Amino acid sequence: MADILTPALGESVAEATIAKWTKKVGDPVKRDELLVELETDKVSLEVVSPADGTLGEIAFAAGDTVTPGAVLGKVTEGAAAPAGETAPKADEARVAAAPKGDGDASVPVQVPTMGESVAEGSVGTWQKKSGDRVSKDELLVEIETDKVAVEISAPADGVLTISAEAGSTVTPGQVIGQIAASGEAAAAAPKAEAAPAKAASGSDDPHLSPAVQRVVAENNLDPKSIQATGPKGNITKADALKAAAQPQASAPAAAAPAKAAPAAPPRADQPREERVKMTRLRQTIARRLKESQNTAAQLTTFNEVDMSAIMALRNRYKDAFEKHHGIKLGFMSFFVKATIAALKELPAVNAEIDGTDIIYKNHYDIGVAVGTEKGLVVPVLRDADVLSLAGIEKGIGDLGRAARDGDLTLDQLQGGTFTITNGGVYGSLMSTPILNMPQAGILGMHNIVQRPVAIDGKVEIRPMMYLALSYDHRIVDGKEAVTFLVRIKEHLEDPQRFLLDL
Repeated sequence: MADILTPALGESVAEATIAKWTKKVGDPVKRDELLVELETDKVSLEVVSPADGTLGEIAFAAGDTVTPGAVLGKVTEGAAAPAGETAPKADEARVAAAPKGDGDASVPVQVPTMGESVAEGSVGTWQKKSGDRVSKDELLVEIETDKVAVEISAPADGVLTISAEAGSTVTPGQVIGQIAASGEAAAAAPKAEAAPAKAASGSDDPHLSPAVQRVVAENNLDPKSIQATGPKGNITKADALKAAAQPQASAPAAAAPAKAAPAAPPRADQPREERVKMTRLRQTIARRLKESQNTAAQLTTFNEVDMSAIMALRNRYKDAFEKHHGIKLGFMSFFVKATIAALKELPAVNAEIDGTDIIYKNHYDIGVAVGTEKGLVVPVLRDADVLSLAGIEKGIGDLGRAARDGDLTLDQLQGGTFTITNGGVYGSLMSTPILNMPQAGILGMHNIVQRPVAIDGKVEIRPMMYLALSYDHRIVDGKEAVTFLVRIKEHLEDPQRFLLDL
């Protein structure tokens, strides 16, 4: 008998929950075949079979809590069914779904590795149908995980057969389709011969991701007229939005039918309610925010800052700054600099709790919240304390574009020590941001509003912004939180302080 053991879960993770078993007692298993999935408060883990044989015992059911080293079950070695009968049904289905040519080899379309802490994903909308001819490196489908979207391209020329439909849950290495290496497999698809003309005419069309397709369809754009800036020569969502914002004078003939198109159907013809499954990213956002509320002793303190000095400095040097550095001078770089200066003075705000220990961070990796079509993500600007204002602006700009285009990597989303969120870009006057666990603090920026304030006994109109610091009261005291915001206020109202490192 071989024991199925709970693996090490990480330095700060003491227990896990059984998510699901993929086999039942008595099922034949193979060495390294996935048996059970575990979930912790940080990652999902896969536990595989330690040997060939039969699953002889399951010690913990789905929903049970286990600790590292616990025996989850046992595999009876050498008791598997005969070799000809041991192929898992899922593999049989994939093989059966493959196009059957006369001895033609088929190339599997597999789910790639999606990151250390990502155990599964959801299949997005396929760009092709079963029976369609595809070219090598042509985009076929996106796999959506709780953090990033992963594009899967055709591994070879041939005819596609899909074995995992849109919405299916898949794991790294799983085969989701097959590509018949020769065209004879098209005999299984009667429509294949009727489509050569269409295929030829559309062979030069750029391959669009689902997000780009929506923008193109909603704005009646011609994909061939959009300038592509993606890393692989592909059209990004930003490219499509830029094209949509430009007047489409180049297509007057197409404009007339668009205006003459019937209006959207009246509300009476639409359903009163619509049920839509939450995306994995939205599910993760919801779970993490609720975990944050349930775990930390969250409190928010407020202050306000007079933005006159920063705005005057920015207006004075913005043209020379852009000419010299090739990027616009915004407010975020000043806030990041002021925040880091305050974090150095009050290290508890840059710390986190690990069990009964406090981990003080001597590095400053600042998370910057970015709103995207799929939801809020927080990419991390690494070692922001050693960056110049220009370096911060460039770093934030690159992260923001990657977030909106769905090109962020897992490394760019992990390991932040403090977070800044700017609700002011949406017009927010005041809010109480929720902690991005396990961080101990998050700074909320808001809208700049002209308000009357008392200056040296006189009422003046000044550009004012409310600041909000949500913090974990378990390790940050009220005095530290208030002092933190006061330091940010002082640095922003007198920017020479942090420029001179005072």
